[in-house]
Amino acid sequence: MPCTIEVENTFDSLHAHVELDGGLEIQPGDAVRVDGEPIVVPYGEKATFRRMATVTRASALERLWTRMTGDLEFMELLEFSFSSESRL
Repeated sequence: MPCTIEVENTFDSLHAHVELDGGLEIQPGDAVRVDGEPIVVPYGEKATFRRMATVTRASALERLWTRMTGDLEFMELLEFSFSSESRL
């Protein structure tokens, strides 16, 4: 299916967003692969590309597993710090 890819490689942001045409809703466990050559955006620039994407739907079991384990994997991204000492 057709899609739009927005890539930004600047001091403020390094991101890539994919928007699928046709309003297809992606569910937990689904996979989206953007087809075509690798996209390279030089530092300090933003670019928008049109490509085709392949969407692979997750099975009911895969979807359930993703929902059950997703919160645990998200916690790995968090960093907590506790300090008993404070300085003014």
